[in-house]
Amino acid sequence: MAPNFYREGNNWFCSAGLPSDITVSVDGVHFHLHKFPLISKSGKMVQIFEQYQYTPRKTFKAVLEDFPGGPDTFYIVAKFCYNGRVELTPKNIITLYCAADYLEMTDVYGDDNLISKTESYLHDSVLRQWKDCIVALQNAESVLNRVEKLQILKKCLDALSVMACTDPSLFGWPMKMYGSLQSPGGSILWNGINTGARIRSSESDWWFEDVSYLSVNLFEKLIKAMQARGLRPESLVGAIIYYARKYLPGLSRWHGRQAGKPIKVISFSLSPASVDQRILLETIEKLLPLKKGKSFCRFLLGLLRVALILGVDKPCLDSLEKRIGIQLELATLDGLLIPSYSDSDTLYDTDCVERIIRHFTSLQSTVTAFSPVSLDLEASPGSGPLKRVARLIDSYLAEVASDVNVKPRKIRSLAEAIPDSSRSLHDGLYRALDIYFKAHPHLSASEREELCNVIDYQKLSIDACAHASQNERLPLRVVLQVLFFEQMQLRTALAGCLHVLDTESALAGPVAAAPVDTTGQIVQRDGWVTIVRENQVLKVDLENMRCRVGELEQEFSRIKEEMKKVTKSHNSNSASRTIGQRIGCKLLPRASDARSDIVESISASPRASVELRRHSRHKKSFSLF
Repeated sequence: MAPNFYREGNNWFCSAGLPSDITVSVDGVHFHLHKFPLISKSGKMVQIFEQYQYTPRKTFKAVLEDFPGGPDTFYIVAKFCYNGRVELTPKNIITLYCAADYLEMTDVYGDDNLISKTESYLHDSVLRQWKDCIVALQNAESVLNRVEKLQILKKCLDALSVMACTDPSLFGWPMKMYGSLQSPGGSILWNGINTGARIRSSESDWWFEDVSYLSVNLFEKLIKAMQARGLRPESLVGAIIYYARKYLPGLSRWHGRQAGKPIKVISFSLSPASVDQRILLETIEKLLPLKKGKSFCRFLLGLLRVALILGVDKPCLDSLEKRIGIQLELATLDGLLIPSYSDSDTLYDTDCVERIIRHFTSLQSTVTAFSPVSLDLEASPGSGPLKRVARLIDSYLAEVASDVNVKPRKIRSLAEAIPDSSRSLHDGLYRALDIYFKAHPHLSASEREELCNVIDYQKLSIDACAHASQNERLPLRVVLQVLFFEQMQLRTALAGCLHVLDTESALAGPVAAAPVDTTGQIVQRDGWVTIVRENQVLKVDLENMRCRVGELEQEFSRIKEEMKKVTKSHNSNSASRTIGQRIGCKLLPRASDARSDIVESISASPRASVELRRHSRHKKSFSLF
């Protein structure tokens, strides 16, 4: 019969009926034991006694430094040495294996020794069961270096990798227990007994929750082992995202759970791992593959927000920004609105977004550099993403423009970060600048003109031109340029309409005189007659428009003569007010050279002065946005 062990404070005693002749100390806990049970099982204890065999002491003392598992594990080993009953479980199997190796408890010092027992249990039970393998790994954190040296860690990781690639119905609970044999509380029943195990999903993500209970170090090793085993990258990315969302608060908002997905509960009870969030985020970034996708881009943007809060190292931050820049065309506006977590006075981190844009444009320039020269930019592979990013950045500028602390140079640098060829229309850019001028009424005229230089007025729509011509927040020079290009667009449109009408009239003449021979010819003739009538009405409208344009040009000539007379005046301030009253707009004080530029601009634009007078005479209610 095995002796009993009892504890008094930090001392353990064995009731063997004989006085103790050796004291083994493990982390401040003292075990008062006997020599022969220990040397019959442990090679290390034999070496310790050989050192003290010539010492005239009745009681030996041995201190076991860095003993795997500490006093609790040595207590189990001591019971085994006294032929006591030892229960091997997934929680203690790895630490007992390491302790047996530490004490050299091989079969040389006794048949069916502790190393043999733990090896058999590990291979026959733990490595065959998903649950037991996860539990064993979670409790091996304290002896991880020794476990890795003994190749136990590799065996556990390989076993988990194989099971993750396998249908879950082939191991663990029988497949039938996933269906009908379910208790009202959702637990699995076995022979009518509530096992406490929860039903797993049959999908490929059934193992995400289980591995999320491992530490960051073990999780990283497991993902790498699964990757080497050939597990699908989609599954690996899903597990990484699941792990990150569990331990990094705030990620769920930017990468929410998809609707309709069942909530998976693990089939055993474990406590969440204790992780350092900064180390976790840096580890997650290294594990993520180079992948593109809308949901993945949203996850990266959320990860970037958390990285800025935690203050991760610069290589990790740069890598995240590059990853986002690779797929910037898949980002959304709310994802790019990253709050400023530094000492900056601005509401949003515009510097971070600008770096992301630079990464995107550098990648696009690399792609288009290998395109044939004959290909147009519109047809090049990178033109689609460029246009989408241009629209996204214009919307981003409109959002950050209302921040009173954003500097003009930052708005301009963000606007110019995207190539000019990526914007077919500059309406979005004009809208952003208009919002910025409204939020910053104290900008000087030079700052306003400098910002307006980023707009190509030839790429403004007719509606945008009409809005800009009545916008009091724009400098006068800009308004005149807008009116000039608006007139050019109108003349081009009129020329196109007249050309089409002349062509259709030439075709309509012979058709109207065609004889009516068959029913099909009658139908064709009636259709042409309708078209001719519509064209005649359109011609009348165009003639009226021509008359109106003639009147506008005459009025423009009269105003031009008046402005030439005013420029000869010696009092520039009085002349400016006279011009403002006559053409119906407010003029800013300018030097004589600037005034001459205005005269030249208006002389090249017959429509300009008329549109300016329309600002005061015909208050047209129009809103571009």
